[in-house]
Amino acid sequence: MQTLSEENYLKAIYRIDRESNVKVTPTAIAEALGNNPASVIDMLKKLSDKKLISYNKTKGANLTDKGTKLALEVLRRHRLWEVFLLEFLGYSWDEVHDIAEQLEHAHHPQLADRLDKFLGFPKYDPHGDPIPESNGRIATKPRRTLSEIETGKLCQVVGVKDSSTSFLQYLQKLNIGIGTKIKISEKINFDHSMSIVIGKTEKLNVSKQFAENIFVEPVIS
Repeated sequence: MQTLSEENYLKAIYRIDRESNVKVTPTAIAEALGNNPASVIDMLKKLSDKKLISYNKTKGANLTDKGTKLALEVLRRHRLWEVFLLEFLGYSWDEVHDIAEQLEHAHHPQLADRLDKFLGFPKYDPHGDPIPESNGRIATKPRRTLSEIETGKLCQVVGVKDSSTSFLQYLQKLNIGIGTKIKISEKINFDHSMSIVIGKTEKLNVSKQFAENIFVEPVIS
């Protein structure tokens, strides 16, 4: 049985490697978890001793097959709990992450499978992230950010890259959520900001940072 801290590290290493596509350095892990880089080195040694990761300074940290399996189990529990909290307990999408961070460490046998069945086997969590299946399969379809969509195109929100409370609350304020349709009306070359139309009528100017943190897919008319 892994400790809570070990599970958090495995999940962070998985997300940095698979979802950010960058080398998993101690600095990257420290930033993801808000830890001291020195303490990260100590934990990497423990995980390496347990054969959950391989690590060297050149290649960074990489999960072993066993480490990947455990990381996906934690991710699965986390994202299933997010769906439950949103759909059945009335929490908003900016609240569910922190609560799920605590619930994801519950290890009762069959809990995740029963929760998955109760929820109707959801494919994605409230932020648009894919939920791993019980066999470890996870959706890997490529996703585009709003900043990559051409002017004049209509798209819909399928996820967020930044799931921080402040960003999610800002999106709520703008009435933007999963499924919201957005049309790019103009791109500004000077600062790469853009003008968008939300739904059918609401016009808004958004920053480059905003556009880079929303995942969308084209709407086929």
